[in-house]
Amino acid sequence: MARSGPPPPTAQPEQAAVLRLCRRPLSVAELSAYLALPFSVVTILLTDLLSAELIESRAPITRATLPDRSRLEAVMHGLQKL
Repeated sequence: MARSGPPPPTAQPEQAAVLRLCRRPLSVAELSAYLALPFSVVTILLTDLLSAELIESRAPITRATLPDRSRLEAVMHGLQKL
C-alpha cells in the first residue's frame, strides 16, 4: 500500500502509476494486470519503491486463517432457509 501523498517528482512514470494504484492494498498480480506489465517488471518496481519507503508491504493471508469450507456451507444453508 502506498504511503500518503502524491508520487515524488523524481518518480519514473511506471513508479508513479504504481503509487496511484496502491492507494488500497493490491497483489503484485493485480498490479501487473492493471499496468499491462510483466510480473517480473512490477516486482522490480515494487522492490525499488519499497527500498525508498514509498510503499509498505505485508505478509500474505495464509489459507489456514480463512474459515473452513464446512462452516461457510453451514452459513450458506442457514441463510437459504430464511
